[in-house]
Amino acid sequence: MNHRNYQKELEQLIVQLPQKEQVPTLLLHSCCAPCSSYVLEYLSAYFRITVFYYNPNIYPESEYYTRAKEQRRFIAALPTRYPVDFTEGAYIPEDFYRCARGMEHLPEGGRRCFACYRLRLEAAAKTAKEKGCSYFASTLSISPLKNAQKLNEIGEQLAREYQVLWLPNDFKKKNGYKRSTELSREYGMYRQDYCGCVYSLRERHPEL
Repeated sequence: MNHRNYQKELEQLIVQLPQKEQVPTLLLHSCCAPCSSYVLEYLSAYFRITVFYYNPNIYPESEYYTRAKEQRRFIAALPTRYPVDFTEGAYIPEDFYRCARGMEHLPEGGRRCFACYRLRLEAAAKTAKEKGCSYFASTLSISPLKNAQKLNEIGEQLAREYQVLWLPNDFKKKNGYKRSTELSREYGMYRQDYCGCVYSLRERHPEL
């Protein structure tokens, strides 16, 4: 059984970062502004961050663009030590449906979600490599509903494949999730009540 404490590993890594030399860069995949809130507040003190909004799983299309707009608004409003940039991946829902094929019936939190993690993290790894970023990571572990161990396992596999460093994390720990809800209220954020895909929407709202 894996007993690694990914958040402690992150804290140890941060302590070892260069203090006066070139600031390391981070390509941070984000699913939405609320999930990015604490992560950006925390990590922007140590990294130059590019937020990578890549979420072909989000349904419907209007929801996708609402979240993208809110992500940009939050980045512009948040005071940070180092600049935070924004880049958006292609919104091609067919890519998600292809990776979820055969798993449509599975409950949220299982193999379909793990395939979705991989889809988005692989795009993040590729983009980090292309941009020459020091590290890549995702905000997904801020959610109590997301499997941080699986996210880190996939991230580390992709790091080896694409030769770019994965930033270990479990952002929900150390009151990270609690702080994200506080920031969401403070900034008056749009906060959705489902993960994003049509299957999570139907699971949350079976009447639809």
